[in-house]
Amino acid sequence: MSRARADEEEYWHSSKFRAFTFDDEDDELSQLKESKRAVNSLRDIVDDDDDDLERVSWSGEPVGSISWSIKESASGSTSSLDGRDSSLQKGSSSYAALPKQASSYSLSSLFKGRNKLSSFQSLSDALTDTGVKNYAPELRRPRAEYKDYSSDWSPKDTVRRMQRGKVCSLERFRSLQDKLVLLDEAVAGHDGNVITAVLIFLKRTLRREILFRELEVRQVALCHLIHFLRETGEQKFLLDLLRFLDRTEEVALSQYREHLNIQDVEKRREFLKSCIGLPFSAEDTSHIQDHYTLLERQIIIEANDRHLEMAGQSELFRKYPRKASILNMPLVTTLFYSCFYHYTEAEGMFSSPTNLKKTFKIPDKQYVLTALAARAKLRAWGDVDALLTTKNWLGYTKKKAPIGFHRVVEILQRNNAPVQVLQEYVRLVEDVETRLNLATKYKCHDVVIETYRDLKDRVQLTAYKCKVERGSAEEEKIQSILSNMQIRWKN
Repeated sequence: MSRARADEEEYWHSSKFRAFTFDDEDDELSQLKESKRAVNSLRDIVDDDDDDLERVSWSGEPVGSISWSIKESASGSTSSLDGRDSSLQKGSSSYAALPKQASSYSLSSLFKGRNKLSSFQSLSDALTDTGVKNYAPELRRPRAEYKDYSSDWSPKDTVRRMQRGKVCSLERFRSLQDKLVLLDEAVAGHDGNVITAVLIFLKRTLRREILFRELEVRQVALCHLIHFLRETGEQKFLLDLLRFLDRTEEVALSQYREHLNIQDVEKRREFLKSCIGLPFSAEDTSHIQDHYTLLERQIIIEANDRHLEMAGQSELFRKYPRKASILNMPLVTTLFYSCFYHYTEAEGMFSSPTNLKKTFKIPDKQYVLTALAARAKLRAWGDVDALLTTKNWLGYTKKKAPIGFHRVVEILQRNNAPVQVLQEYVRLVEDVETRLNLATKYKCHDVVIETYRDLKDRVQLTAYKCKVERGSAEEEKIQSILSNMQIRWKN
């Protein structure tokens, strides 16, 4: 009974399947290891017997012998030539049959990784083999691509290639005749970039005298070279060229432009003084003289104003400090500065606006426009009124604006002038439509009402009554005009 019970427990606790544990090897891994051991044992057997085995070909000769190698080489060459001939006869669509090489690998070489004569060929060795090269010829680039870097291009072809952006060497054009033909072809092509490139080449390879002489009869190329020299700042070369061409005024102007590169004020003044004697035209000579005089005035004004500003003696400089120096500023900027800080000075002072106007012959329009902008910025409405008031020989005063009162109104409005000041000058606008537009835009109600009254336009005056504030003085004024029986209305 106890034996039967023990057999039963052994049956239930035993199994033909094993449970998974990390210590156990995987079944597939174990099978792989067994296969590897079998292969190794097979290689040992082959290694031992490799020297005893002798391989023979189909003809019965030992493989690897001298006679076998000669026959194999001859048969391979014959089959290769036969294959080529047959492929040529069949047409371009057929391919030559590659020679079938006899295998020289033994069973041991499969396991050892080598054959009897040498190691396995790599892929690169197989591709570079002589037999394969015959069937895969090298594809060369077109001949035209090699001519990009050759020197057999004519001047005309060279210019055409340069126009297409091709790289062309100009060094092959060594004689003067070839260089001039190249320049003429570039000018005929009407391409400024090509002309400039050829001129740079000629400038580098020709003497100045020869280059200047040839360019004198080629005005298009000459203009390109002068522009190029000005852009690149080659001042000395440019002056030599202009002197050769006897262009004295251009030489003087080129020398005058050099003052832009002088930063020191005193040196610039001395340089401008030396430029006055250059062979300018009469008009240009006066401009150079004015430039020198203006810079001299600016130096004096700047020194005095800097002293006043640092000492704090002027209330105007304390309230409106200067934002920049007056040196090297244009004439209009200098006039505005003078009207802003020195408007009331006597005419004998260098900083007086009237002195500047008289010295540099500033037109009335320019002077009034500049002075009006300066005084309006300071909200000096009295100075504005005095500026626009003239007196005739009989002593009568009259408002006059060389720039037009419509521009006066716009300048005053930009400087936030009060409505009373604006209305005074809006009334002086002669054109009725312009006057109504300005009065309506800037809400000068009295001017609008008076204009409609003068036009005897009852309809427009009635319509404008709705635009003013109810109960205001303007509404009462409109009502008074509409109820006036003496006005003969047009509508």
